[in-house]
Amino acid sequence: MVMDVLQQKAPSGSAGLSGSAGVSGSAAFQREVIDTELGPCAVRLQEAPEARSHIADVYLHGAAGSWTTFLPLLSASPERDRVLIDLPGWGDSTEGARLGSATVEAMAGAVVEVLNGLGYRSWNLVGHSMGGVIALHIAADWHERTLSVAAISATAFGVAESIRQPSRGLFRLPFFVVMVLLMRSTAVFGNAGRALIRLVGNTPFMRLLLSPLFADPAAIPAHFIRRLARESRPAAFCAATCAVAGYDFAQWRSISCPVLALRGDGDAFTPQSDLDQLASLGSHIRTVTVQGCGHFAIAERPAVVQQLLDETYRDVRYGT
Repeated sequence: MVMDVLQQKAPSGSAGLSGSAGVSGSAAFQREVIDTELGPCAVRLQEAPEARSHIADVYLHGAAGSWTTFLPLLSASPERDRVLIDLPGWGDSTEGARLGSATVEAMAGAVVEVLNGLGYRSWNLVGHSMGGVIALHIAADWHERTLSVAAISATAFGVAESIRQPSRGLFRLPFFVVMVLLMRSTAVFGNAGRALIRLVGNTPFMRLLLSPLFADPAAIPAHFIRRLARESRPAAFCAATCAVAGYDFAQWRSISCPVLALRGDGDAFTPQSDLDQLASLGSHIRTVTVQGCGHFAIAERPAVVQQLLDETYRDVRYGT
């Protein structure tokens, strides 16, 4: 059920790291809130000038983000409607979020509820980090409606193993294991823990803490670092790690649409072995390692990511 609708512009500071990528000045977002089984979901909808009304490009953020993660990719006028979702527990979708039920399957179901509520029959999915895992599950479970998937630094096999076996994870993905421990520690304190992260986010120390996420931490604008701190949701992050750890990746064998799976060459969360495992699913999986970036290729190399997305969309059969 749609609860409210309003028009808004993208937040200030939405340009890409180079200063050349950002939301088109004429592009407005329509904000809607739609009820799902996991709680109300806030959605930003950007309508295309000449869209196929039943098809959307859908953007799913990771466990440390919100819809604003994708702002560096939104500079051009959309060819299809864009749907940017704050998943239950993140961004503007925290009120009433049922994190205790937030499995990968349930979060995927919430996304499909949103898309059904908006009237879309098929979609291209763009998922970052945990959002990539959710996108791949939707492609497996709603394969007849999913036209393509771009999984950007999906936190899949390596992350799941690190959560199940932290001692091994310390050797394979040490920064991820340390982040999980920090998030669990701050989650105990509820809103006070979030306030502490925001406070640290306004200091140079936050850039140091987050430096493993980027190839060149010094090049990351202060507003981007502050946004990551501001959007931090320790309890939701912990729920997401449990969801990934309990997920059965064998479900991905039923994916049949074109898939782009990419990571940065300095990615601290998504090892090359994850892309190799994805590639083993079939010839419809294209894997790419983007040079000169870490876990946030969207921000560090937005032009490269957009080019790869455009190439993926060209392989899609849209029909009529």
